[in-house]
Amino acid sequence: FTLDTLPYSIRVLFESSVRNCDGFLVKETDAMNILDWKTKQNNVEVPFCPARVVLQDFTGIPAMVDFAAMREAVRNAGGDPAKVNPACPTDLTVDHSLQIDFSKCAIQNAPNPGGGESQKPMAKLSPLKAQPRKLPCRGQTGCKGPCSTGETSRNSGQFSAQIENTPILCPFHLQPVPEPETVLKNQEMEFGRNRERLQFFKWSSKVFKNISIIPPETGMAHQVNLEYLSRVVFEVKDFLYPDSVVGTDSHTTMVNGLGILGWGVGGIETEAVMLGMPVTLTLPEVVGCELTGTASPLATSIDIVLSITKHLRQADVAGKFVEFFGSGVSQLSVADRTTIANMCPEYGAILSFFPVDNVTLKHLKHTGFDKAKLEVMEAYLKAVKLFRNYESSSREPEYSQVVQISLSSIIPYVSGPKRSQDRVAVNNMKSDFQACLNEKSGVKGFQIAAEKQDDIVPVQYEGNEYKLSHGCIVIAAVISCTNNCNPSVMLAAGLLAKKAVEAGLVVKPYIRTSLSPGSGMVTHYLSSSGVLPYLSKLGFEVVGYGCSTCVGNTAPLPEAIRNAIKQGDIIACGVLSGTKNFEGRLCDCVRANYLASPPLVVAYAIAGTVRIDFETEPLGTGFNGKSIYLRDIWPTRKELHTVEEECVISSMFKELKEKMEKGNKRWNLLEAPESTLFPWDLKSTYIRCPSFFDKLAKEPVSPQPIENAHVLLYLGDSVTTDHISPAGSIARSSAAAKYLTNKGLTPREFNSYGARRGNDAVMTRGTFANIKLLNKFIGKPAPKTIHFPSGQTLDVFEAAELYQKEGIPVIILAGKKYGLGSSRDWAAKGPFLLGVKAVLAESYEKVHKSQLIGIGIAPLQFLPGENPSTLGLTGKEQFSILFPPELSPGMTLDIKTSTGKAFSAIALFENDMEITLYRYGGSLNFVARRFL
Repeated sequence: FTLDTLPYSIRVLFESSVRNCDGFLVKETDAMNILDWKTKQNNVEVPFCPARVVLQDFTGIPAMVDFAAMREAVRNAGGDPAKVNPACPTDLTVDHSLQIDFSKCAIQNAPNPGGGESQKPMAKLSPLKAQPRKLPCRGQTGCKGPCSTGETSRNSGQFSAQIENTPILCPFHLQPVPEPETVLKNQEMEFGRNRERLQFFKWSSKVFKNISIIPPETGMAHQVNLEYLSRVVFEVKDFLYPDSVVGTDSHTTMVNGLGILGWGVGGIETEAVMLGMPVTLTLPEVVGCELTGTASPLATSIDIVLSITKHLRQADVAGKFVEFFGSGVSQLSVADRTTIANMCPEYGAILSFFPVDNVTLKHLKHTGFDKAKLEVMEAYLKAVKLFRNYESSSREPEYSQVVQISLSSIIPYVSGPKRSQDRVAVNNMKSDFQACLNEKSGVKGFQIAAEKQDDIVPVQYEGNEYKLSHGCIVIAAVISCTNNCNPSVMLAAGLLAKKAVEAGLVVKPYIRTSLSPGSGMVTHYLSSSGVLPYLSKLGFEVVGYGCSTCVGNTAPLPEAIRNAIKQGDIIACGVLSGTKNFEGRLCDCVRANYLASPPLVVAYAIAGTVRIDFETEPLGTGFNGKSIYLRDIWPTRKELHTVEEECVISSMFKELKEKMEKGNKRWNLLEAPESTLFPWDLKSTYIRCPSFFDKLAKEPVSPQPIENAHVLLYLGDSVTTDHISPAGSIARSSAAAKYLTNKGLTPREFNSYGARRGNDAVMTRGTFANIKLLNKFIGKPAPKTIHFPSGQTLDVFEAAELYQKEGIPVIILAGKKYGLGSSRDWAAKGPFLLGVKAVLAESYEKVHKSQLIGIGIAPLQFLPGENPSTLGLTGKEQFSILFPPELSPGMTLDIKTSTGKAFSAIALFENDMEITLYRYGGSLNFVARRFL
């Protein structure tokens, strides 16, 4: 065996196995299997002990609630609750609680996502005229007096109290200036509606060892992970080892662009890692992706990402590592690499790895790493053969297969209207949307009758009449979090906005525009480059620092616009620079959603429609009635590089690191208890002690048969975790809303599912509550099912509750790729609490399959070539599944139905550890028993 021929990503696994070899969780044979990767790939399971864990608050709060509940259970069983602490260093970023209550047009009406009375209207300033004002700097000695910002946004004169943690800089003096009204109001709403869960996080930071909490308004978990938490090389007591990470967010993979091995796992597995257990994975194939050539000047990082996504999806890299090499890699900045690495969940890879090289070290130097540390880092990585030198003549590692991609062939694309993998060349956008109108309803089509495709619906808004038609844009969100953390992409949007404003172009006021930076660094370079006022002038004001539009936290559209869309059955569009565009995710009346680069988001917002050919049709009319085309305002690559070099500097990273360490005023003043056990409030609708440990016992029991189970849901292909797990706002007619109403809450107090993930009662009621859930029992999209004993059509939760009261187990029937999408622990926890004992599907998304096992649900798979249709199953039968006393990986189980049919299915337990977890009732109970 030789280390030189191993892919770099496998070398990191090997180093971890050697360092953590204890003969129990990690054995010597595991290390030798990894070293013999070439022959053992896909044939053995290996453990991996990451250096750290990253949580975001949507998945972090249930993890910490489970830790608090585990302390309670251990105490009740006679153990010491104070011993229940993370064994692996853990960082939790509170970044998913932001909702856009206020934006460019919402700031005047202050609509409420939960309903209720709106805020008092604010004075209205004209968006078309400059409102020059002298803005005083914050008394910084380095700034020479007041700053003239020139043209400002419609609310530029309305400023409030200062927030330490969200730096907006004077573009001329690079000194802080007062915050925009939108940021302050959204921050105030965030702390107000989430006080209880924030106090729980504050308690966690005080009583649990080995965990740090990154407070709200600091940035998004994946970007904070990249900019602040990443070490590249760990140094603990003069001992060096490679940085590596697992996280509860699918975008954890961003850090692979820095040469840090990391990927997203379920919340259940993450909790086990936090307690010192390794992640177990099949020793993966590694696909070498050779990049050659240079991309077109018009192609942004988004275009590169989507092009690589398409190539790798076609190459079938699902469940594999991808490792990049070739002459094109050295031409990519770290920002480009992290942008590419971030998208690997979309093409199914576990991770996409860029080994550390000279470009990485240069980047780290600019971001504040001191020279001595960089020298040690470089020497260490070279010593353990984890440093890649493209100038060296050394041989390339051996890969399972090689995929070649020429960057020179990449042209601008968008993705949509319903799935991120459906790419559309920008120059074909108009014709493609027309084709979508014609196609039957499905993954792309909307099936609009030919005579209705040119319908126009007039609507009055703010005293003016506008015309809505198919393809009109009503949401435009520039989101700088995951695939848009690249400064050049965000600067391109700003420079395009600057040119647009100078040319006299505007954005229609009813379009819900927003700018949600991933961290203060983004605001910093947008401010220092002088483009932020122009973005604001077009309505792209900074709304806050957290996940918003991507996770369904957009404020409602104006009522007049919503009514017009519904009355005319208009296919309205949202355009955003995120990574997720599942149908119905942004807003229930926005049926077409496109992913685009930030400058294209701005361009489409100006155009007001996706039915435009940028080559032949103008974006709009500028000053003096002149037609302005996209080519007239698109920034050149030279312009971008010049601004980037001048604005994206090491001081930004240094300042932001200092601010993150200081926290912010509201967080620092927040009070929280310090008791070893959390003082549960029985009246709380945010934090509840979950029931996962109710049957905690010292010894496991043999798997019990599932007898006479009814089918709770009969689902088709590509059911995503968005369909399963609660996300976004809580609908007023939902089971969760009924529960909260019975607790005395008004709709405006409902908040979002993400904010209430610490309450299992809310989350269970929100499971399978997605309006786009297509249950074959119902025949149309709706969060409904049939309770067969009574024949009633009910909400999924209500039916499951009846089954549980009757003592009847339930299962789920599904098609291919069950559990596709982002890793979500409640996509497993929710079904478990609904009483689901098994899922019987044609195939699974790997992470979700592991989550099902980790919570105690059996993932069963039809035999090849079989499915409910070929077996003649209707889903109305009752199913009995026999489990033998001793399970083995990949064994088949016998299934019988009440109609007399009998068939077999594969139990998808891949190794002895998964079988052990299932026997113990899931990983939480397995880990909890270690403290007894």
